[in-house]
Amino acid sequence: MLLSFFASFSRARSHPVVLLAGSALLLGACSRPAPPEEPVRSVKVLTVGVGALESGLEYAGEVKARVESRLGFRVAGKITQRTAEVGQRVKAGQLLAQLDPRDYQLAADAGRAQVAAALTQRDLAAADFRRYQALKDQNFISGAELERREASLKAAQATLEQAQAQLAGQGNQTGYTRLVADVSGVVTAVEAEVGQVVQAGSPVVRIAQDGPRDVVFAVPEDKLARVPVGAGVAVRSWSGAAALQGTVREVAASADPVTRTYAVKVTLAAQAALDALPLGATVYVVPPASAVSSAGVIKLPTSALRQEGKGSAVWVLDTATMTVRLQPVQIATADGNEAVIAAGLQPGQKVVSAGVHVLSPGQKVTIYKPNGPEPIVKRSSDAINPGSSGMTASSAPGPASAPAAPAAVSASSASAVR
Repeated sequence: MLLSFFASFSRARSHPVVLLAGSALLLGACSRPAPPEEPVRSVKVLTVGVGALESGLEYAGEVKARVESRLGFRVAGKITQRTAEVGQRVKAGQLLAQLDPRDYQLAADAGRAQVAAALTQRDLAAADFRRYQALKDQNFISGAELERREASLKAAQATLEQAQAQLAGQGNQTGYTRLVADVSGVVTAVEAEVGQVVQAGSPVVRIAQDGPRDVVFAVPEDKLARVPVGAGVAVRSWSGAAALQGTVREVAASADPVTRTYAVKVTLAAQAALDALPLGATVYVVPPASAVSSAGVIKLPTSALRQEGKGSAVWVLDTATMTVRLQPVQIATADGNEAVIAAGLQPGQKVVSAGVHVLSPGQKVTIYKPNGPEPIVKRSSDAINPGSSGMTASSAPGPASAPAAPAAVSASSASAVR
């Protein structure tokens, strides 16, 4: 089609009117349509304010038995039966697993045959000794001959005792093919299945013994001084039950090679732990005197934050032009669903609190009005109970841009005007 157009165009070169019309048609076909105008979006905003923040330390811990045994067979073999299941309560002497006992039974039968042979040899040596003793009494043989018969009797007796000891050992080996619980407790793990060939001593079943319970949690090095051995701590479950009092029983001497934190064990009264905190439950641990207060804190909901490269930013509203601009901010820590701003904002600025992913720099916006002329400009004072704000370390704002102290749990905020 384009070749035919140029052919017609070349024939019409002698006519100026036709030439101008063709040029206009060609330029019109090559131009692009104008881009659509950016829509004016309605946004929710809030006014930045300052308030006080009261923070504390809480650690997530797990309830464990003070003594946890890993039981395994004392002999090697193939597992033919397993009666233990995870979560099952077992009693002392209860069968947990069984190995194929046939090889050990055959060895025991061979031991019994050796005992029978040794017993026969001993009886024969004893009869010989008695006969030679009678001959010696009649002076028919010498004393040396009698002594040789006595030595033969003693050797036969020793061989018999050896065979009996070997038989007893083979009997024990046969008994070791049955894995039984040596204490009462709860099965917390099963590490072998039916048909598996295990070596002697390989863990098969893990049992948490009945008795005292410990709460185990991890503490970073800079907070280790707050939980010395013998210090009292408060322990409460995630289900909201009443808090229990515990005592720090043990602090690890070295840090974990992976997390670089120190394991701390808190002892609880046995009956109280069994009634209120089941085995394996996740709990909060609150060290004593861990609350810290700070003033002049700016907090924003996490919905107002936007990921910008490796940092965070918010949309600031210019009320004069009703446009938005991107403002980088530094995050000090988190307080539940809110972020504590360390730098980047000033009180009185208006920040977009929702829909930040659909805006662009310099875009015109309007303030969302759900109920007539009243704009959504929030000024609120929040009071959050200590420990109700999730699993992030909480501290006063500073130059850091990320939460500090692994495993710490954020505490409370007295008030924040957003």
